[in-house]
Amino acid sequence: MMKFNKYKKIPTIIMLIVFVFVFSFLSVSADQGLPIPKIGLSLDEANSPREVANSIEILFMLTVLALAPSILMMMTCFTRIIIVLSFVRKAISTQTTPPNQVLIGLALFLTFFIMAPIGAEINNNAIQPYLAEEISQEEALNEAMEPIREFMFKQTREKDLALFINISGSEKPNKVEDVPTKALIPAFIISELKTGFQIGFVLFIPFIVIDMVVASTLMSMGMMMLPPVMISLPFKILLFIMVDGWNLIIKSLIMGFK
Repeated sequence: MMKFNKYKKIPTIIMLIVFVFVFSFLSVSADQGLPIPKIGLSLDEANSPREVANSIEILFMLTVLALAPSILMMMTCFTRIIIVLSFVRKAISTQTTPPNQVLIGLALFLTFFIMAPIGAEINNNAIQPYLAEEISQEEALNEAMEPIREFMFKQTREKDLALFINISGSEKPNKVEDVPTKALIPAFIISELKTGFQIGFVLFIPFIVIDMVVASTLMSMGMMMLPPVMISLPFKILLFIMVDGWNLIIKSLIMGFK
C-alpha cells in the first residue's frame, strides 16, 4: 500500500517540475529583456493571385478537417463495425461494458487497418503527385476518389444504388464510372446499415437461446421473482469466452471487406 501511494505522487511531482520550469523561463526572459512570443491571427489583403489561391487552399483544408469525422464514418467501414460491436454488447446484456470509448477506439483502429491499402493508393496517386505539382487540385481530388468509390461499390447493393439514382432523376448509368458520387455515398451508407443489422441479428440468436433456457428453468423451479438476466449473464459471458467471440467477430468483419 505504501508503494502504491508513492507512485500516486509521481504525476503531481511532474506537474510541479513543469510549472517551476515555465515560471523560471518567464522570469529569466523578463530579467534579461528577452521577448516572449505572442500567438495571434491576422487577416490581411492579398497582394497577388498566388496568395489568394493559398488562402482558398487553407479554407478548403479547414473544411475537410471539419468534415473529417463524417467522411470517416460515412465513406469507410466504420459504420458497419461500430453497429456490430454495439449489437455484441447488447446481445451479451453487459450494459456499458465494454464502454463506448473502447468500442469507438476499436472501431477506429479496425477502420484504419482495413482502409490502409486504400489510403496508400490515395497517397501514391493523388497526394504525392499534387505536392510535387505534377497534377492539379481537381485531378488530385478525382484520383483520390477513385479507390474510395471502388471500395464503396463493392459494398453497395444494386437495389440501394438504383433507389437514389431514380430519386435524383439521373439517367440510368451504363457503366460504373457514370454513377454519380452523390448517389453512391447514401446508397453505401444504407447498405452498410442493413449489413450491420443482419450481422447483429445472427449474433443475438445464441444469446436469446440462453435467455429462454434460463427463464424456462427459473419458471419451472417457481423462482419467478428472480430476474433471468442475472442468471443468464454469466453463461453468456462464459459462452462468448469459450468460442473466442472477439476473435471470431473481428475476423468476420475484416474478411467481410476483402
